[in-house]
Amino acid sequence: MSSKKNFFRKVLKNGMTIFLEKRALPVVSVAFAVKAGGVHETLEEKGISHFIEHMLYKGTKKRTAKQIADALERKGADVNGFTSEELTAYWCKIPSKDLDLALDVLSDMIKDSLFDKKEVEKERKVIFEEIKMRHDNPNIYVYDEIQKNLYDGTMKIGISGTIETMNSLSRQDLFDRFIKVYSPTNLILGVVGDCDFEKLISFAEKTFEKEGGCEPLKPIFNRKNEERIEKRKGIDQAHLVFAYHVSNENEKQSCVAEILNCLMADGMSSRLFAEIREKRNLAYAIKGNFEKGKTFSHNLIYVGTTAENVKKVKSLILEEFLKVSQTLTEIELKEIKEQLISQNELSMENSQSQLFNLIGYESTGVATDFYDYKKNVLSVSLKEVKELAKLASKEFSFFALIPE
Repeated sequence: MSSKKNFFRKVLKNGMTIFLEKRALPVVSVAFAVKAGGVHETLEEKGISHFIEHMLYKGTKKRTAKQIADALERKGADVNGFTSEELTAYWCKIPSKDLDLALDVLSDMIKDSLFDKKEVEKERKVIFEEIKMRHDNPNIYVYDEIQKNLYDGTMKIGISGTIETMNSLSRQDLFDRFIKVYSPTNLILGVVGDCDFEKLISFAEKTFEKEGGCEPLKPIFNRKNEERIEKRKGIDQAHLVFAYHVSNENEKQSCVAEILNCLMADGMSSRLFAEIREKRNLAYAIKGNFEKGKTFSHNLIYVGTTAENVKKVKSLILEEFLKVSQTLTEIELKEIKEQLISQNELSMENSQSQLFNLIGYESTGVATDFYDYKKNVLSVSLKEVKELAKLASKEFSFFALIPE
């Protein structure tokens, strides 16, 4: 079982953060994360962080794209990256005996990627296809669109950007941002598995000697609440998302939001699943998500239904939030807390999932806060959950994509 006693963390003189959760298993998960993402971009360059993520797999001064993939995958490694609103990360899950190789390859990408002009143009086309894929998939599209209802400024455009912003970015734009942001000050190196912490520190100090660096752009956006319905030909099902802002001032406030999300739309035991699917048979898929960043937080509820039932489903969601604000009991709250704590414990089993857990906490505060999760969940009061439910029933955003 993961515990704080097996956790080690240090901020180096150059500003880089290193952490390790030590485990006696023959597998290790490692990641370099950069504290820069979509929220740190202007509207005109939206998607530049995601574009850079793609380019870091396309070759360095000493490795081609194929050599990067071969070096890790021939060892059985699982390799990938992701861009979020506040992070860009490059990770690898690999046998512990090959950790040095993973560190060498990933750090090579972080430090010495080439941004070859031909590769930039080729990858631009790949991202165009990714943007089209997101638009054409209703399940994904509604999540992108609800952000336009929740935020203005840079948060209203998705991580991948638009065809226009992707067309406007030059090779020099990408390279300049890479040099500016991919510096020790903004870097997190995280490892979960069998690793010597002192050796990890020694590696980082030797590999990243340069100090300092520039912080990413300050996020520019405001919260808002709007409702929209969009019609589209060629689809048979209506897809809707109900969303509301939540507080992320501290870890306890985040736990209040997680509890309400779990209660309303997490699994077959949730209130909305029982009310909308089991009782009334109005939908197949009902899902809840808690999205948390350092500068924003919101809860989302997705429902797939028929066009004629969109208003009814929305009404049922609002009614259920109002019921929670009035009738939630200590017994039900205790059950939800136990559910969340158990889910959190289960997520620790996989070293990769645990690595993402810890990187997320480090990006919004300090990774050690993760180990206080149970305490923070248990500290949430009935009154706090009821108050958030009442707020959600009054101040919310709504988007639906329905058949034309």
